Amino acid sequence: MSIPAFASAQKDTTNTGDKDFDPTPVIMEHIGDSHSWPFVFPLVAEKPIPLPVILYTDKGMEVFSSSKITPEGTIYAGTYYSYKLEEKKVKIVDAAGKVDENATVYDFSITRNVVSMFMTIAVLLIVFLSVSSTYKKRAGKAPKGLQSFLEPLILFVRDDIAIPNLGIKYVRFMPLLLTIFFFILINNLFGMIPFFPGGFNLTGNIAVTLVLSMIILFVVNLNGNKHYWKHIFMPNPWWLFPIMIPVEIVSIFSKPIALMIRLFANITAGHIVILSLISLIFIFGTLWISPVSIVFVVFMDMIELLVAFLQAYIFTLLSALFIGMAVEEHHHEVI
Repeated sequence: MSIPAFASAQKDTTNTGDKDFDPTPVIMEHIGDSHSWPFVFPLVAEKPIPLPVILYTDKGMEVFSSSKITPEGTIYAGTYYSYKLEEKKVKIVDAAGKVDENATVYDFSITRNVVSMFMTIAVLLIVFLSVSSTYKKRAGKAPKGLQSFLEPLILFVRDDIAIPNLGIKYVRFMPLLLTIFFFILINNLFGMIPFFPGGFNLTGNIAVTLVLSMIILFVVNLNGNKHYWKHIFMPNPWWLFPIMIPVEIVSIFSKPIALMIRLFANITAGHIVILSLISLIFIFGTLWISPVSIVFVVFMDMIELLVAFLQAYIFTLLSALFIGMAVEEHHHEVI
C-alpha cells in the first residue's frame, strides 16, 4: 500500500481548503496500472519514475518516456503523431488536442504491472535456481538454508495438491503447478507490503488472472484424453445429448473463468478494504480516529496474509483438479 499517496492527496486538499478528501482516486490509483513507477521510501513521497512508452502505429513505432505525457492531458508531439494520456491510456490526438479515432495505435508499453511481473520472475528464477543447485550438490542430505525454508511448501504442493488430483501423472505437471503457486503467492505477499516499491496489485489485475486461467484452459484441453472428450460429446444416457452437450461445452470455459474471477475479486477487494480503512484518518481529518483505523487495518492485514496463501492454494488446487479430470483414465470393472 502506498502511504505517501495519502499524504500527497491530503496535502493537496489542505492547500485548496474547500474540498474534502476523496479516497477514490488514491484507491483506484493503487489497484490500477500506470505508466510510472512510484518508487517511495517510508513516509517520503518521491516523484514517480517514468517508464518507457512503446507504441506501434499505422505509420511506425514510437518509443519515448512516459514523463512526456504526464500528468494526464499533456500533449507530446512524436515522430508520426501527437499523444496524450486519457484515463491512463495513450491516445493519438490531433492539432486541437482531441482524440483521433481514425488513427491506429497498439500499446506495448512497460507499465507498472509489467515491471512488477519482471520483478516476480526474477525472484522466482533466483530462488528456484538456487534451491535446485542446492538439491544437486546435497543429494541425499538434509535440507539447508533457503532449501529448508521452501521444501515444506514444495512438498505441500506435491503431496496435498498434485498427487491426490493427478495420481501417477503428477510429475509431468509439477513444474506448472509449482510455478503458478509461487507466482501467485509472491505477488500476493508483495502487494501487502506497505512501503514496497510501487505497492503493486498484480494478482488483482484481471488481465493477469485472465492469462493464468487461459494457460490452465489450454493445458487441460490439450492434455485431455479420449475419456474426457467422450464425456463431453457423448454423455450417458444418449437421450440427454441435447441438454448435456451444450452444458459440458459451457463448462469448458466456465472453469477457467471461475479461476480468473475468484483470484481477481478476492485480492482486489482486500486492497480496497485496507485502503478504505486508512482513508478514514484523512476523511475525518483528525488523528483521534487513527487508533481505531490502525487496529482494523492490522486485523485486515492478518486476514489478507491468510488470503494470500489461501488464494495461491485454491488456484493451484483447482488447476490440478481440472487437469486431473482431463487426464484421468477410466477403468471399467469386469463382472
